[in-house]
Amino acid sequence: MADFQYAQTRTGAQTGDMATDAGLRKFMLGVYNKLFLGILLAGAVAYAAGAIPAVSELVFNTPLFYVVQWGPVALLLGSMFFMKNPSPLATGIMYWAIVVLMGAGLGVWVMMAESGMASSTRGGIGMSTTYITIAKAFLITASAFGALSLFGYTTKRDMSGIGSMAIMGLWGVVALSLLNFILPPSSMFEWIIMGAVFALSAVLIAVETQQLKNGYYQFGGDARSLAVMTNWGALNFFISFINMFRIVLMFLSSRE
Repeated sequence: MADFQYAQTRTGAQTGDMATDAGLRKFMLGVYNKLFLGILLAGAVAYAAGAIPAVSELVFNTPLFYVVQWGPVALLLGSMFFMKNPSPLATGIMYWAIVVLMGAGLGVWVMMAESGMASSTRGGIGMSTTYITIAKAFLITASAFGALSLFGYTTKRDMSGIGSMAIMGLWGVVALSLLNFILPPSSMFEWIIMGAVFALSAVLIAVETQQLKNGYYQFGGDARSLAVMTNWGALNFFISFINMFRIVLMFLSSRE
């Protein structure tokens, strides 16, 4: 998985004409198209989970809730051990499975917008939202994603070291999030965690774009490897996009 997810590749003479390479543009468009389709599917699943009572009951009031909540993490951790030689089919299935599960988890926001109900986090951050707020959060996130990915595509600086530190930082934030369930509730601690996740996700979008760009030349001509890399790239982008979207939406919906 790591070979495709955030592989360190050489940057040198072979990267000189990347901006004008038609093959590279086609490859990157393939990644962005898969990301776009994933976001569309996640939105449709979120709407169904939040606005259709029968689906809401199934997703949030049965044991399926735990699959939705922890399934993406389990799949990602499992892939580290069971996908030593990932295939296009396996990575594609994992991508769409995570899209559906994370989309279902977003249904709680649709439910809040649909019913007008308010909610609060464990730390006491009160929230209420509307469809307009959701649309604003999406536009802000999409704009940020576009700018960050463009930066990663055009920068000449090797960002592989920054990416490695960002990944370690993200795992540290995961540990802090688990610790948050043990410590006394604190809204400030929750905002600190969310701010860190937002910043690290933003960095990883730029890093992943550069890694995909460099990886295209590393695996150039190998259709199987490029197909796997397309799935990993779309998955990494999707997770970062959804993380940022949730945090922006939470900030806009906060009643503090």
